[in-house]
Formats: sequence, C-alpha cells, structure tokens
Amino acid sequence: MLESVARVGALTGTPWIYVMVAASVLLDVFLPVLPSGVLIVTAATAAAAGTGAATGRVPQNVPDILALTLCAATASVLGDLVAYRLARHGGERLDRAISRSRRLSRAQERLGAALSRGGGALVVLARFAPAGRSVVSFSAGATHRRVREFLPWSALAGLSWATYSVALGYFGTRWLGAAWLATGVSVAALFAAGAGAVYLMRRPLKPAEAP
Repeated sequence: MLESVARVGALTGTPWIYVMVAASVLLDVFLPVLPSGVLIVTAATAAAAGTGAATGRVPQNVPDILALTLCAATASVLGDLVAYRLARHGGERLDRAISRSRRLSRAQERLGAALSRGGGALVVLARFAPAGRSVVSFSAGATHRRVREFLPWSALAGLSWATYSVALGYFGTRWLGAAWLATGVSVAALFAAGAGAVYLMRRPLKPAEAP
C-alpha cells in the first residue's frame, strides 16, 4: 500500500496521472481485476497531501481534483459505451455465451425490467459492485437496449463513482492527516460500498418489478 502511494504520488505532478487514471478506468470494463478505484483513491490522497490540505504546507504541483473526477467519469462512460457497442453487435455467439451464464442472464432480466420502467438506478448501483459495470454494460448491448435509455444512467453512474472515489481520498487525507492511513481507510470504504452494492443487486425482484 505504501509503495503504491509513493509510485502514484510521484506522478501527481505530471499529466501522466490523468493518462494512467483514464486508461485504468477505460479498460476495467473488460478487465475488472484492474484496481481503478484504488488508483483514483490513491491519486486523490497524494493530491490532497501535496496541496497541504492536511498539513498546511505550501501547495506543490498536484492534479486538480475536479479534473481528476471528470477524467475518471469520462473514461468510465467511454468504457461503458465501447462494451455496449461490442455486445450490441456481438451476434449469436455472444448471445449463447450470455445464455450459458446464470449471472449474466439474471443481469439481463433485471436490467431490462429497470430500463423498461424508465429507471436505471441498477446501472448506477452496478458501477460500485465488483465487475457489475461489465455485466450491466455488456447486458445492455446484448439485449439491444436503446442507447438513450442506457447512456444517461451510465453518465450518472460514472460521475457518482468517480466523485465518491476522489472524495474518499481527498477528504480522508484532510481529516486523518497521514496519507498512508487515509489511503487504507478510503480503500476500505470503497470496498464496503462495493459489498453493499453487491448485496442490493442480489436482492430478488419484487412481484411488481418482474419483467
């Protein structure tokens, strides 16, 4: 953890931090094992420490918190759209793969029911769950949901997730002081949000919600 903070902290004074964040967030829809959330928290922690938010020191060259949030949110939406388009044009092979997966099939049903009612809160919730973004984005494309039904919720999901992740790192450092402690607590809070999202997504549909 400390080594990770040090490595990311070394990049916070350069534009490469934005490239690193954008690439990680963009790709983790295909590779959910990428720790994009942890990277954002660590970058925000290093940024807060560099600005002297916790120590009162003179600000150094650090990434802008708003720019970091918008960078992560934009990359999240772009990744969702790429996955959506690939799944939409994936053909019968992708349909067969999804039908063999109980998890993906169930996600299709829940997503279809949510979007058909004009409510895409499931898309936002899934963004916090491990691999939930991948399941929802691919399912939305595979079931040929209209992009105008999916995109606004994807944008809200990306912005909510990015804001939450950046806020954890930044305010965690401001309140706790030590960067290593703030990073540990913030990452724990990030995983707690993911666990909560998984729990809510696994709740059975109510009769009125069934497709």
